[in-house]
Amino acid sequence: MKKVVLAKGRERSVIKNHPWIFSGAVQSADASSGELVEVVSSDGKKLGFGWYSPMSQIRVRMLFSGEGEYSPSLLRERVFAAVGRRAGFYADGYTDAFRLINAENDLLPGVVVDKYGDFAVCQFTCAGADANKNEIASLIMEAAPGVRGVMERLDNDSRAKEGLPVEPRFSHLAGESLPENIKIKEGPCSFYVDPYKGHKTGFYLDQRDARKAVGSLANGKKVLNCFCYTGGFGLYAGSCGAEKVVQVDSSAEALAMAKRNEALVELCGTKMEYVETDVFRYLRECRDAGVKFDMIILDPPKFASSKAALMKAARGYKDINLLAMKLLSPYGTLATFSCSGAMDAAFFGKILAEASCDAGRTFQVVANTCAGADHPVSISFPEGGYLKGVIMTALD
Repeated sequence: MKKVVLAKGRERSVIKNHPWIFSGAVQSADASSGELVEVVSSDGKKLGFGWYSPMSQIRVRMLFSGEGEYSPSLLRERVFAAVGRRAGFYADGYTDAFRLINAENDLLPGVVVDKYGDFAVCQFTCAGADANKNEIASLIMEAAPGVRGVMERLDNDSRAKEGLPVEPRFSHLAGESLPENIKIKEGPCSFYVDPYKGHKTGFYLDQRDARKAVGSLANGKKVLNCFCYTGGFGLYAGSCGAEKVVQVDSSAEALAMAKRNEALVELCGTKMEYVETDVFRYLRECRDAGVKFDMIILDPPKFASSKAALMKAARGYKDINLLAMKLLSPYGTLATFSCSGAMDAAFFGKILAEASCDAGRTFQVVANTCAGADHPVSISFPEGGYLKGVIMTALD
């Protein structure tokens, strides 16, 4: 096994089990992209092993930290362990769609695998994961009972940082080819998932708990669901007795799927409306027209892809939350989310506090949300906790 030697004094994060070694910490390396390497300190002490990526700022993604020896069965053990940890999470039948492998948080850097019914969709976002994807796909077929086919999405932007191709297409890896639409169950709702063209691997599985929380508060309310995608939050609200739900998104394709999903849900008489437009524009139009809502859901795409973009993103988050706060009826509810990993929960809370001050309204937090139990976060890798949500009620 080839070696990566760290610069003097740069081994601290590895010893603390953080999975990333950045380029500035590397003194020397002679490995190829995606190759398994042994990591040693400047004085020759063995620190562990991981996957090497010469083009990325993250030069090594650790598979193991410590002095243990590499085992050829490591990938098998890790895949089976990750899948096994999910066995009891949704045994009650609440859903048949959840994350099987959550990358670094499951000790498999760059490996994301989501299960939709009888099929699995993968993203391999680092060079080492990409180099081992066929083996990983075969192991998923073995480890996950009932999985009939595995495919890969190649459109994740993170691949470019690793020197990997980023393409708007897919690759069949194992078992049966996946259908164009997969019907999944989640609580009171069912949804169609497009594994080929849908966002991420097809659906926002990480918002399952938040959808449930929002639905529990929606009875009898006039609800605005912004960035609705295929309608998840709005359909939950409708299934829980909302009086009216307005679903807003700029994508005609996403709204078409949301309308298809509506037919799968028992709506309890809820009036559904779909609006294809820019969310910021729609909120301003509602403000100018004096339109009010009892509940507003803000689940925007990632505004900050890096720390360098954080301040610009903060302005976007403040603007959109300020607009929403002004549209809320007295004692209305705002459910607002950020999936920007560069923004931590404390900073997001500060932005919301500033927006409420500018809106001249007072709120109390009734729930803080994050990704569900199928998206665990390693205690040594806080970067894995990218999703944060706040559900709050106006006191005036």
